Amino acid sequence: MTQSLFISDLHLSAEETDRVRLFLRFLTDRAPLADHLYILGDLFDAWVGDDNMQPPIPEIKLAMHHLSDAGTRLWLMHGNRDFLIGDDFCRETGATLLQDPTLVDLYGTPTLLMHGDLLCSDDVAYQQFRREIREPENVKVFLSHSLAQRLALAQSYREKSGEAKSLKPESIMDVNQETVKSYLIEYGAERLIHGHTHRPADHRIELRTKPVQRHVLAEWRQHQAESLCVTPEGVSRERFR
Repeated sequence: MTQSLFISDLHLSAEETDRVRLFLRFLTDRAPLADHLYILGDLFDAWVGDDNMQPPIPEIKLAMHHLSDAGTRLWLMHGNRDFLIGDDFCRETGATLLQDPTLVDLYGTPTLLMHGDLLCSDDVAYQQFRREIREPENVKVFLSHSLAQRLALAQSYREKSGEAKSLKPESIMDVNQETVKSYLIEYGAERLIHGHTHRPADHRIELRTKPVQRHVLAEWRQHQAESLCVTPEGVSRERFR
């Protein structure tokens, strides 16, 4: 059966060994059955540059390369944690990098793909930080540091990010419904698939008298993963342990 799988927010790291093993098994057992695998951001908990070859990165790259070599088309979108993934990583894994957002024709349904953080427009401070940290000059300065310095900076950012989140109201860390609608209208989409919020659900939106679906991908956990499977017949969620 023709099918496409969607996942996001795996947050892989050397510390999360169970989650890494789960992803590697997903790549060998489930993903090869699909025609396409879309990873919509935050594959890694932090990405400090394509030159980082610390474990388990080489093993992950190799498994992704085997999947793409075997015939499953691999697509990758930046998340807020791994937006520094670049051409070298894609070349070594066989993945194609997608812009955020990207509109695809998914079995006849125009579908908008996003990581999801752009939809959380109520968090004004985060949106400003997002713009600043991705400025080409700021990226260039960060990548000019040694690998050890970049790893230390990333660790510091994760700690500060966790502290900042704990002080924010839950409401501003979810999507803004008007922002969702504006993106759907701008891109002429009839379906939206995204991650980031860690609030997996399937939403129905009435947009100009036409129903539109918004599918939120789940965060991966130690022993449980979830993917969204889309076929010409419809959409379903799959658990993978």
